[in-house]
Amino acid sequence: MKKITIVGPGRVGESAAQIIAKSELCHELVLLGLEDEETRGIALDVQESAPLFDFDTHVTGSADPAAMSGSDLVIFTAGLPRKPGMSRDELASANLSVLRTVIDSILRYAPNAILLLVTNPVDILTYYAWKWTGWPRERILGLSGVLDSARMASFIAQETGFSVHDINTLVIGGHGDAMVPLIRYACINGIPIDQFLDENTIAKLVEHTRKGGAEILALKKTSSAYDSPAASIAIMVDSIARNRQRILPCVAILEGEYGENDIAMGVPVVLAKNGVSRVIELPLRQEELQALAVSAEAVRKNIK
Repeated sequence: MKKITIVGPGRVGESAAQIIAKSELCHELVLLGLEDEETRGIALDVQESAPLFDFDTHVTGSADPAAMSGSDLVIFTAGLPRKPGMSRDELASANLSVLRTVIDSILRYAPNAILLLVTNPVDILTYYAWKWTGWPRERILGLSGVLDSARMASFIAQETGFSVHDINTLVIGGHGDAMVPLIRYACINGIPIDQFLDENTIAKLVEHTRKGGAEILALKKTSSAYDSPAASIAIMVDSIARNRQRILPCVAILEGEYGENDIAMGVPVVLAKNGVSRVIELPLRQEELQALAVSAEAVRKNIK
């Protein structure tokens, strides 16, 4: 890609910027924040690591929305972070207000971009970004399943002692307590995890996955997770920027898939140069469909 803009260079945004720059996923990387000098300082810090990480990405910072002009991809990480005791849903009102302002700038300065939403509650923000832009669903997506699936894989590796290189997981549904880790699709080098773990242990892993973000928040106290979200962003950006056609679980707008319409929810998609090139509809069992329906209802309630 020629140009990527990260709106909101906080901890997640800054960490994502470092990985994107280091991986040379674009020629120009712009950090867009509220305070000009602070944002320029963050960008300069990342830029000065170029000789050490051996990258030629040009990193700049600004408080002027015009700096995003001509961006191929805009990553939205701005807004209020979740605090201990606060649910993702309680963030909705404040962060939707921030998003509304940013959408206006995107429509003005980067009308042809792909938009990746990261800020929570990501399902709701992704839905309203789609509504407010009027863009086709291919160009609007959110971070959820890549992060949740990575957490689940990490927990399985810790429990079994096997390498994370061989562990594949898939988490769909809303990005919250009603997420749906698909145990049937979790495997270790192609072998289902129930060959290594008993039913009770798997149930605990599922619950641990659902509470993974809250656990980090409770332990850190002053901030939520940012390293693993940033790495998840980079995985998604890599697939888009390099047209890899990877199948990744992301928040996408559904148009009949899984029996759902007019909703943004985590499902497996194909990520390519134009964004979401395809939503993959899996043949779910009845209990999996029921769990997904419960998750969808929770998302739809919060959207309304």
